[in-house]
Amino acid sequence: MASTPVANDDVPTAVPEPRYFNRELSWLAFNRRVMEEAQNRAHPLLERLRFLSISGSNFDEFFMVRVAGLLGQQLQRVEARSADGLTPEQQLAAIIEEAAELVDNQQAVWTEILDELVIAGIDVLDAEEIEGKTFEWLESHFRDQIFPILTPQALDPAHPFPFIPNQGSSVIFDLVRRSDHEPIRELVLLPPTIPRFVRLPGKSARYVTAETLIKRFSHLLFPGYDVQGAAAFRVLRDSDIEIEEEAEDLVMTFRSAIKRRKRGRVIRLEMEEGIAPELESVLLEELGGSEAILTETGGFLGVGDLAALVDADRPDLKFQPYEPRFPERIREYGGDCFAAIRAKDIVVHHPYESFDVVLAFLRQAAEDPDVVAIKQTLYRAGKQSAVINALIQAAEAGKSVTAVVELKARFDEEQNLYWATALERAGVQVVYGFIDWKTHAKISMVVRREGGGFRTYCHLGTGNYHPITARIYTDLSFFTADPRVGRDAAQIFNYVTGYVEPHGLELLDISPKNLRPKLMELIDGEIANAREGKPGVIWAKMNSVVDPAVIEKLYEASNAGVEIDLIIRGVCCLRPGVPGLSERIRVKSIVGRFLEHSRIWAFGNGHELPNDGAKVFISSADWMPRNFDRRVEYLLPIRNKTVHDQILDQVMVANLIDNEQSWELKPDGHYVRIEPGETPFNLHRYFMTNPSLSGRGAALEKSHSVPKLKLKRSGKKKK
Repeated sequence: MASTPVANDDVPTAVPEPRYFNRELSWLAFNRRVMEEAQNRAHPLLERLRFLSISGSNFDEFFMVRVAGLLGQQLQRVEARSADGLTPEQQLAAIIEEAAELVDNQQAVWTEILDELVIAGIDVLDAEEIEGKTFEWLESHFRDQIFPILTPQALDPAHPFPFIPNQGSSVIFDLVRRSDHEPIRELVLLPPTIPRFVRLPGKSARYVTAETLIKRFSHLLFPGYDVQGAAAFRVLRDSDIEIEEEAEDLVMTFRSAIKRRKRGRVIRLEMEEGIAPELESVLLEELGGSEAILTETGGFLGVGDLAALVDADRPDLKFQPYEPRFPERIREYGGDCFAAIRAKDIVVHHPYESFDVVLAFLRQAAEDPDVVAIKQTLYRAGKQSAVINALIQAAEAGKSVTAVVELKARFDEEQNLYWATALERAGVQVVYGFIDWKTHAKISMVVRREGGGFRTYCHLGTGNYHPITARIYTDLSFFTADPRVGRDAAQIFNYVTGYVEPHGLELLDISPKNLRPKLMELIDGEIANAREGKPGVIWAKMNSVVDPAVIEKLYEASNAGVEIDLIIRGVCCLRPGVPGLSERIRVKSIVGRFLEHSRIWAFGNGHELPNDGAKVFISSADWMPRNFDRRVEYLLPIRNKTVHDQILDQVMVANLIDNEQSWELKPDGHYVRIEPGETPFNLHRYFMTNPSLSGRGAALEKSHSVPKLKLKRSGKKKK
């Protein structure tokens, strides 16, 4: 049972208030860590630019969803407070202050990187640098390739201000007609078909932005006019989709909602620094009013678009290519996934081991005449999905195929609608799950006719069935033929497709049914161990820790003597290291070449971690209210010894001892980069150069040993 938060009167004087960090400010701190990787000179130059562009894309999504939600609460006068006690107004004020600093830092980092890019032979030209032969080529290119697509629009009583779509960029002009000195105001929207950067011909990589070209060649757009002022601007709109419970047709509702999203309320208005006051007034009046958050940028609008420059053909400025390994275990069975899984459970560690294993599993299921049924959840599948193709192939081969397509996967709703239509045309039974819950569990099950009966093979992942993100996200793919997992998985699919609530699950726990109570029970077990004088130890790795009830239980565990290490990449509302509250809790965040995404829970079970008897789990869920209460998630105990050793002794220990990409969360909420010292360790480099355990097959059996990393902590002995 969840513990009740302690009232303020009962809190020891040594404990600072509030007990939690603000979720939104914690997210901004995470994005700051991402951006600081753009300044990390251990990374190649274009990879630093990639980190900067990711920070820009993250920032956009934060405004379109989180800030939009707070503005909505403010406008509707909702009296909700965050876990740390702030009203929507107070949170927005803090966000605006932090965001302004973050924007300034982004532009400073861009300026710094641009200077280094120029030295390396990559340049983004200003309007003043467009002259001579460069001018001639760009003018010709503008006339032929850009001018025909642009549509200048006058702004006057006869021409109302045009609609600017979400993430749309435009240039606004103040002009004077030479013939009669009549002023006119024009707006030029940058269509999405125009690339943000135009590359000049030649060996050196020289680029010009679309908005620079429009301003530089405005004389072609507005012959007979003099430009008095011009400024680029960019719009972000409320992009969250809310679905009413009484929606009768979920597909039609989402198609309509996606269209509405493009016209959502303006949340943020980015404008070029130095914009004329009269132009700024027009934009504020027409687009944002008093609601939009205004940002004047002295550098580059839409930092996320810098990703286009990362595609430059300069391998010397990027990470050395890495080719994921294919597990030896499956090769030893001649590529027969079912035979390998039938012999022993296997876990695949992405991106170090190839996502092709998952695809091979599904393709074999589609082609195998003995496979009678496939059931698959799809949260994010990408735009070019071999997973979808395998399901279509299976359905066309006459197999029973069920796909649970989650329409509410934010920013993938439109793509998922497309896949759902394609699957249905092929004969796949497509189910959309619950209206008010998201199906976030990553589960695939294959039923195969064997030996006069049926055997079920299952895949459970911590990440999405997305071949592209599987190359950059660290996740675990677990394969098993354990009949208990098969029976549990079948119940979960029946829950989503037919609302038949699971009963008597043998191994799996799920939300929203009992995931939080299960976690509380596991923490209570470590509390009991500590009170009995045994070691009480918890290790956990995930993306976010937000749930107040879980945080309070962890505080209780800390005060009972449980040692807790959390590896939380993103948002963490728990305040670690506070005497009388959380002094035995340590939190670190890892930000590096790959995006840490796997969810792993480990409990010492009466002994120091790592140990062979530890309780180890993988999950699709973070410790957030939405994952416990509004999503279908799974929690799976790891029973196979080799898989147990790999996840605990390899993956978790490597995350804990990493000191080249790690940040420590301090009690005051600041993150401090950990210094490598005399024994540097980079977990990404380690897994790129060391094979994982469960996929080694005969090679592991011949060695008669399991390589384990050493975990050392100052002042404590670890077995």
